[in-house]
Amino acid sequence: MRFRLRALGLHLIASVLVLTLVLGSLYLGWYRWPGWYLADALRVLAALAGVDLALGPLLTFVVARSSKPRRELARDIAVIVVIQLLALSYGATLLWKGRPLYYAYSEGVLQLVQAYDIDAQEAALARKQNPELAPHCYSLPRWIWAPLPKDPIEHDRIIKSAVAGGDDVISMPRYFKPWEQGLPELREHLKSVGEIVQFSSADRKTLEQRMRADGLAADRGNSMVFTGRGQPLLAVFDPASLKIEEILKVDQARHRK
Repeated sequence: MRFRLRALGLHLIASVLVLTLVLGSLYLGWYRWPGWYLADALRVLAALAGVDLALGPLLTFVVARSSKPRRELARDIAVIVVIQLLALSYGATLLWKGRPLYYAYSEGVLQLVQAYDIDAQEAALARKQNPELAPHCYSLPRWIWAPLPKDPIEHDRIIKSAVAGGDDVISMPRYFKPWEQGLPELREHLKSVGEIVQFSSADRKTLEQRMRADGLAADRGNSMVFTGRGQPLLAVFDPASLKIEEILKVDQARHRK
């Protein structure tokens, strides 16, 4: 039993170190708040933790016996490690393809834009037409403004596509503009939390209570919904400077930008 526990402990430590290295790099680069929440990354993380931190070391505990020939034991553990690495590679690939690239203000809403929202053709167009804000493999998340184009034909085409569930302007970085340029329009679309229909009435009351607890005005036009793959968030702005004061989620604590 002592031999098995030692094998389990060593395997668990190694698994924790590798998982921390991979996920830590993704988190520090792309998935810091609010990226991980809006991207709904916890589901992938839970699956990775289940395979790499639970199943792998547990299987080592099962196969590790002091009486087993060392070559056979090494073979069994190698098979377990290969399975772990395959699961880690798959999960890390999913997280990489879904990494946050932009936090976009567009048409009265803040939205998360992930890597797989932008196809290769759109990325290539952006690198030619809008190189400063074009996505690259090394791009870190940026705050941008994604206005609809002024050309009426392209404007209507994008709206029709978005309504039909196709590409929207937030997946077309050739049209992106610096965040600061969109602030005058953003100001016009700020609402009080009670006016934001994306939240239920119960959620609006909860958010109002949290805003008041933090000394923020809950009855002023200073808020905007912040959407992604996960549950929506509430972004609260300073009405004067238009800096984000807090980003609130309904179920738990608040976070500052």
